[in-house]
Amino acid sequence: MAAPVLWWCCPGSRFAFSRVGCGSWHRRGPPTGSTSTGKRGQSSVAQQPHITAQKPRKGEREWAAVVGLEIHAQIASNSKLFSGSQVHFAAPPNSLVSFFDASLPGTLPVLNRRCVEAAVMTGLALDCHINRKSLFDRKHYFYADLPAGYQITQQRLPIAVNGSLAYSVSVGRKPSQMVTRTVRVKQIQLEQDSGKSLHDDLRSQTLIDLNRAGIGLLEVVLEPDMSCGEEAATAVRELQLILQALGTSQANMAEGQLRVDANISVHRPGEPLGVRTEVKNLNSARFLAKAIDYEIQRQINELENGGEILNETRSFDYKLGCTVPMRDKEGKQDYRFMPEPNLPPLLLYDSGSLPSGADPQQVINIDRLRERLPELPRVTRERLVRQYGMLPEHSCALLNEVGLLEFFQNVIKETRAEPKKVTSWVLNTFLGFLKQQNLAVSESPVTPSALAELLDLLDRKAISSSAAKQVFEELWRNEGKTPAQIVAEKKLELLQDLEALEQLCRSTLEAHPHVVMDLKRGNPRAINKLIGLVRKATLGRADPTAIKEVLERQLSS
Repeated sequence: MAAPVLWWCCPGSRFAFSRVGCGSWHRRGPPTGSTSTGKRGQSSVAQQPHITAQKPRKGEREWAAVVGLEIHAQIASNSKLFSGSQVHFAAPPNSLVSFFDASLPGTLPVLNRRCVEAAVMTGLALDCHINRKSLFDRKHYFYADLPAGYQITQQRLPIAVNGSLAYSVSVGRKPSQMVTRTVRVKQIQLEQDSGKSLHDDLRSQTLIDLNRAGIGLLEVVLEPDMSCGEEAATAVRELQLILQALGTSQANMAEGQLRVDANISVHRPGEPLGVRTEVKNLNSARFLAKAIDYEIQRQINELENGGEILNETRSFDYKLGCTVPMRDKEGKQDYRFMPEPNLPPLLLYDSGSLPSGADPQQVINIDRLRERLPELPRVTRERLVRQYGMLPEHSCALLNEVGLLEFFQNVIKETRAEPKKVTSWVLNTFLGFLKQQNLAVSESPVTPSALAELLDLLDRKAISSSAAKQVFEELWRNEGKTPAQIVAEKKLELLQDLEALEQLCRSTLEAHPHVVMDLKRGNPRAINKLIGLVRKATLGRADPTAIKEVLERQLSS
């Protein structure tokens, strides 16, 4: 597949692109004062996270960037992939380690059925071909947090292959200007996670925690069909939503349940692909986008200055905003792959090939798992747009925050307010308060029932919109009170006495003749001044529309 053409820009912002193809102009030359020798560790580019971008001159050739991803998702399972040890985040160090996890002699792996089902369901959701027979292999490398000296993975024949992942990216300044892109899924494989090395610089020592060793991982390998950080981050976010919808992974990047390795190279269009580098262990979509954008620019600068790109592994320093070398990239020969002798081939069945009399607990039926697939995020977004008439970007926002869609749907069930108004309140007011206090939806002091009751009061014009915001703020501060109780205590109900409202409007006109004169001279904004004065006199309890009607009637008489 031909690589998309990239017109490159400075990767200073979260997403460096806003047009189709992530396109913008590439840099013409090296940053001021930079030098390049082509030798590892001697390029000053890696120490300069801020690089300026300029439009290329006529006749200059552009660069194309190629980005592929390896995504490691921790499987949502009570126990590890090949042992009965529990899986629990933030447990005391080395408290969840079995004899097999510690690689004691004589221990053997026992495959976790739940992990296999999670891999199959993920493969089905990504339109993969599920291999009826898959194999396990040993991948050898020597780290202190890998007691066996090898990882059990699926290098030769993985459980799922040849799928696709569709995602939407913005192609203009407006959020509604979006196009759908597709990246090919090369394969999905089951493998073990490693332990954790904790570096104590103060004492110059490294401590090992094996709680994570042996936890089941899904490695999703995406083909190099992307060309910038924004595309990669959006694809990862879409996969994250799919995994969470399936329940196959919680995919919480902050807890290390979803980690991404990015493979990046640049080349001139029409020429062979360039040497790639791998940026390891990116644990946030924002850092993923920044790391890729920086690395593309670094490689362009290196090549334009006569240097060479090394096939190496790099890490992203989020404080400096740049990638730094870690080690030379290993090849397949370095890993010395070999068949795993202690695990037989993994056999899967469908309804047509299921052996007669087979125990359902001893076999995995692909068709049964396909029937269990839930509504996927793409379908959910389309349904929300169709069912409630909301904008596509609003449907995306509801899914992007864990628990927000469920909150929205619970409010809809309990209120008579229009879906458009509910959407506005949930995405603007409710989500805004959550962001201000850095809370999850599950931690909100305002329940769906309370918001529904508030919207009902607003819908039947018992309170004004400004009063509704006061009530919401009070609900946020004081759990236990209902909106109706707050309205009564604060005396926020709308003024229903029309005669009293007319008297207030008349008094306001008499007290501010200069505003009335300004209005009669043709300034239409003067009416808003009068409405504000009346509302102030009623302590915000009068409906602005009703005030305007009374004022216009009195002014014309």
